[in-house]
Amino acid sequence: MDRKVYWLMAFIAVLILGVAFFQGDKPAEKSDLPWHIEHPTPDTSRIFGVTLGQSNTTQAEQHFKEAAKPILFKSTRGQLVVEVFFEEVNLAGLKARVVLTIAVPDQELPGMFERGLRMNATSSGKEITLTPEDIARVFTMPVSSLTYMPSVRLDDAVFAKRFGEPALRIREKKSGAVHWLYPQHGLDITLGGAEKPLLQYVPPWDFDRLIQPLLANGEILK
Repeated sequence: MDRKVYWLMAFIAVLILGVAFFQGDKPAEKSDLPWHIEHPTPDTSRIFGVTLGQSNTTQAEQHFKEAAKPILFKSTRGQLVVEVFFEEVNLAGLKARVVLTIAVPDQELPGMFERGLRMNATSSGKEITLTPEDIARVFTMPVSSLTYMPSVRLDDAVFAKRFGEPALRIREKKSGAVHWLYPQHGLDITLGGAEKPLLQYVPPWDFDRLIQPLLANGEILK
């Protein structure tokens, strides 16, 4: 493909997504926009039709109209966590990747690990394929957090326009990525220069789980 055509197509994609971020408030689509965060109670959050701490993967599949891919992940530090991936969803006309973290009781994780069917080593740990029985169980458990990754990079001004000024900005010392933090919404927006943004949502009561590692490994920006 000619380089000029490639860059023109990339520019158009960014422009379309940017316009959607600024103007995409049609009533039928409102609940599927990343800045539309509801709080059914002061300690809960609902985003993209998913109520954190209550909704499960089966309900998320029905809302996203996409099949979920569950993975048991073991970090290099030995921590086990179950994540569910939606490789591409189309929400309110915006394409993105969505990852759900599942609230699996700690005592059940080692058993899932031992029963795992396959293991794939990655740079950050190991991915274990769950048994069909464990997948069925995981799909009934509540979603504890949701990560939303738009398909294109957006300027910081887009996020400032839609989410307002963050309560706190922290820059990671190692990567240089900057986190915009909104404790009232349980939201962490990670902006990494040339990297695509990453939006992570947790219930407001659980926000310390996000902010404490950042404070330990970053610097607060004025």
